[in-house]
Amino acid sequence: MSDTTSLHWQCASFDELSNFQLHQIYQARNAVFIVEQNCPYQDIDGKDPHSHHLIAWGKDHQLAAYLRIVPAGISFTEASLGRVLSTQAWRGTGVGKALIANGIAALHRLYPAAPVRIGAQAYLEKFYAGFGFQTVSGIYLEDDIPHIEMLLTSVL
Repeated sequence: MSDTTSLHWQCASFDELSNFQLHQIYQARNAVFIVEQNCPYQDIDGKDPHSHHLIAWGKDHQLAAYLRIVPAGISFTEASLGRVLSTQAWRGTGVGKALIANGIAALHRLYPAAPVRIGAQAYLEKFYAGFGFQTVSGIYLEDDIPHIEMLLTSVL
């Protein structure tokens, strides 16, 4: 691990990902969302082939952080960011903030001026509000984890 300035950022469509990269993504998503959160659910949900994938690579091609950019009409009416994670080795380095900033920028390069809706874990509400997201729903359970919907309508 090192500081976030050493990361290599990649934004790719599903078809542009190598088998190794896809393996790294699924391995990280499984570790964070299924094992760490003790939440058995169907991670491979059919949205990946339609999405772009933003990956922060550390040295030795180790995945540091990841999110997927989902076009409008698949998860929500609006375009969205989802499956947001930082790997355990990179937590506390600022990689999460860099990931969201880069994710918003990448989404707006793909879909200029598009509003962005997310389904965020409720405890991260203030974190996402720091990027301009506004809470637009009450708390709901998704896989027994409290979530809220948040909307970003303008670029900071």
